[in-house]
Amino acid sequence: MAIKEFFQNAFEDMKESAKAQHEVDKANFAAAKAESKANFQEAKAMGKPETRKAMMQAQRKKQIEDAKERQAQAQARIEKVKNK
Repeated sequence: MAIKEFFQNAFEDMKESAKAQHEVDKANFAAAKAESKANFQEAKAMGKPETRKAMMQAQRKKQIEDAKERQAQAQARIEKVKNK
């Protein structure tokens, strides 16, 4: 292989690699932009009392459900020990 062919292949590979990296960068930029917008909209919504109240209620409901699940698991363990 001649030096000219070597450099042509090398530069062609670099060109393809740069194009592929550019596509990756564009996709990452679009994702970061969308995430930023979502964060802004969430923060904006938290300024409204009704939105914050609904979010807090959902969190409390989830915590209650988790606590009840833990309680049921503990009760099952107690029953298991008593039956032995």
